[in-house]
Amino acid sequence: MLTLPDHAPVALPELPIGVIGGGHFSPDGKRLAIALNTATSPSDAYVIDLAGGTLERWTRSEVGGLDTARFVAPTLIRYPTFDEADGQPRTIPAFYYRPAKAAAGGKHPVVISIHGGPEGQSLPSFNASTQFLLNELGVAVLLPNVRGSSGYGRTWLSLDNAEKREDSVKDIGALLDWIARQPELDASRVGVVGGSYGGYMVLASLMHYSDRIRAGIDVVGISDFSTFLTNTESYRRDLRRAEYGDERDPAMKAVFDRISPLRNASRIRAPLFVAQGRNDPRVPYTEAEQIAAAVRGNGQPVWFLMFDDEGHGFRKKANSDYFGAASVLFWQRHLLD
Repeated sequence: MLTLPDHAPVALPELPIGVIGGGHFSPDGKRLAIALNTATSPSDAYVIDLAGGTLERWTRSEVGGLDTARFVAPTLIRYPTFDEADGQPRTIPAFYYRPAKAAAGGKHPVVISIHGGPEGQSLPSFNASTQFLLNELGVAVLLPNVRGSSGYGRTWLSLDNAEKREDSVKDIGALLDWIARQPELDASRVGVVGGSYGGYMVLASLMHYSDRIRAGIDVVGISDFSTFLTNTESYRRDLRRAEYGDERDPAMKAVFDRISPLRNASRIRAPLFVAQGRNDPRVPYTEAEQIAAAVRGNGQPVWFLMFDDEGHGFRKKANSDYFGAASVLFWQRHLLD
């Protein structure tokens, strides 16, 4: 923060690591109110006294009576991937949540949670499902910001565009390598979960690394870019082509066919959970139906959940609760057993 007009830095108190959702000055300009969301607390209001450099928390959000002292904050790690940048090994940032309790068997199982977008970004914000995995199931959680994520500059944002799509999947392979090097993590019990484009990343990761990934949950995910671009709503088709490539170009269509989880369903050899909303205008429900049928056709177990009253994600509490419970059961059956 800088003063005007001289642009002198303003000394601020140390803030908890999290995400600031907005800021408003008091009428006299002496205080600044912010909304701050952290990994261990939903959004709360804080007020900074600019003259005194002090921070005061004004609210404490409802967490259902849970002990917030048990919530786990992540550490930011960087792991090497397959290529180089400026002559040095390229590294991928990821938030690493490690359970507070020691693992019963000596090593924690792991869930890799992959954001959508693809120009999205994993942030150290509050997530009840993550805290449940950590505190109730003893599962470590990793949130990578693979190439193509926002927040790291335009070059990083474009590193997975069009024919470079699977380079971001290789970043997940490199994360599996990193997990195998950590003495507290169980590389034989790794799951992947993601929604929308993150759902594609789940399917693609299972396609390439089924021998290293125990199970995956695909939520409203893309299973074939050609069918996705053909069937998504027309108002967003050209926007998506700018990111993924144009399926009408024979060369790009060949790339889509090569990287398609649907066309390579025989390579998915791990239990899969596919969840979808029938009214999804972004990723048509047919993307879920076709991958579930294809993987089942190969004799692999597939859990399939279709909500007729949902769209791109599950907003209704009853549906969200049902999906959450089903996800926990899936992990218990296929990751923890």
